Amino acid sequence: MIALGSDHGGYSLKEHIKAYLEAKGIAFKDFGTHSTDSCDYPEFGRAAAEAVASGECERGIVVCTTGIGISIAANKVHGVRCALCRDLLSAQLTRRHNNANMLALAGGFTGPFEAEHIVDAFLTTAFEGGRHERRVNAIEE
Repeated sequence: MIALGSDHGGYSLKEHIKAYLEAKGIAFKDFGTHSTDSCDYPEFGRAAAEAVASGECERGIVVCTTGIGISIAANKVHGVRCALCRDLLSAQLTRRHNNANMLALAGGFTGPFEAEHIVDAFLTTAFEGGRHERRVNAIEE
């Protein structure tokens, strides 16, 4: 299950991602927001991150206008490694090298088609382990 969260600036892209995941048969839980009304990204980033940290959801995807604020909020939750990715290679590398369990996207800068490719890379790329495992463990400490 994938945890989803956004503020008003990421709402449109989050809704596109929901439809994309649904079409692919990938289960998700939407932690809000549920409209374009102005709201505060920490609330929704934290809710999605807590679901990932607790194991309720395997991974998470969060969206705000820049992806920056909501990724910072998500990373405040112990056990979360949320990476802001604006291209395919970054999404692949954050999974391979950082074992990121959350993806942040920039709703104001990332188009729906590009987001689909980034999401696919994030969900299908495996962690390489090896030398990277030591570094991920250091992050967790």
